[in-house]
Amino acid sequence: MSALDINFVRSQFPAFSEPVLQGQAFFENAGGSYTCKPVLDRLTRYYTQRKVQPYAPYDASRLAGEEMDEARTRMAAILGVETDELSFGPSTTQNTYVLAQAFRQWMQPGEAIIVTNQDHEANSGPWRRLADEGIEIREWQIDPETGSLNPMDLEKLLDEKVRLVCFPHCSNVIGEINPVTEITAIAHAAGAFVCVDGVSYAPHGFPNVGDLGPDIYLFSAYKTYGPHQGCMVIRRTIGEMLPNQAHFFNGDVLYKRFTPAGPDHAQIAASAGMADYVDLLCGHHGEAAKDAAQRGGFVHDLMRGHEIELLQPVLDAVKDRNAVRLIGTSDASRRAPTVALALNRNAEAVAAELAKHGVMAGGGDFYAVRPLQAMGVDLDQGVLRVSFTHYTSQQEIDQLLNALDDVL
Repeated sequence: MSALDINFVRSQFPAFSEPVLQGQAFFENAGGSYTCKPVLDRLTRYYTQRKVQPYAPYDASRLAGEEMDEARTRMAAILGVETDELSFGPSTTQNTYVLAQAFRQWMQPGEAIIVTNQDHEANSGPWRRLADEGIEIREWQIDPETGSLNPMDLEKLLDEKVRLVCFPHCSNVIGEINPVTEITAIAHAAGAFVCVDGVSYAPHGFPNVGDLGPDIYLFSAYKTYGPHQGCMVIRRTIGEMLPNQAHFFNGDVLYKRFTPAGPDHAQIAASAGMADYVDLLCGHHGEAAKDAAQRGGFVHDLMRGHEIELLQPVLDAVKDRNAVRLIGTSDASRRAPTVALALNRNAEAVAAELAKHGVMAGGGDFYAVRPLQAMGVDLDQGVLRVSFTHYTSQQEIDQLLNALDDVL
């Protein structure tokens, strides 16, 4: 496996050349990533040359529609699914609410949905609200010490009433990577569909959703170097089974069924820049695979290898500190580089202290109130979260560790 060329990577992100950001180390990537140049170029081109209603016969409109189609075709191929199984929507939370309404119409009172208390609220709250419609909500609970989900605990919750199991690929505060294929197999064996929140995982390498096996997979493009869109894979079987949520005349088009509002044409078109970026990394690192999913897998492994190498020293530096509780595992190979720390003081205040050292991080609950409560974290204090991705450099890690030494 070749090593990631960090200089090449950073050359693809204009933010690193901006004078106003010099000396600033960005460690709130779990909240949203910098945007890569191919996405910015496509967005600029769309707004300057294509800003018309797409899919009409004149050139500007025809090209606008072709660029939107290109984004769906190329990203679906990287994700290992059919083109029309990928939808774009305004955000992952919004997409989940639309899905929840479809399940509300499809399910019968007394049937059940399993959710976890490990999730960001986006993949928990919309489903839990269906309890008001007579749908039973069962909670798959984390270990209060480790934050882990045990698949054996899921098996105890499953029976013939369960229609859907919702869980995260990894939590945005706990960081541990859940075994999606194993959990999906358990749920499918019991006759349930599976919805995976991949928002906190996808920034660290696009997953092959086709190989992983879930029926629904959600993530946010603005955390995967792209524009502010929610990306939603809905496999054909469940997509055609659920009631149409769009205009009645769009109901026979799978990628339109769960996007009731008019889409953001420019941002969908710009999402093809994420595929451009995957191809750029492949070409630069000598990967010549013709298959898009293989290219995506190569880049996934390239990113993960770099992140794990940088992450382990950070975990080692904080795991045994007095008055610091590392949330989640201290094994970098088992988690995303999203590190939450429970302190004996207010985390937002500590984040403000880090800012004086040129470290951009965050403090609070990060919409993960349920897992933090389950782990006994004082929500008034919150957690300090430092999160990074493959474009983070060793120099920035050193800057972070030195800053943590000063403020913790």
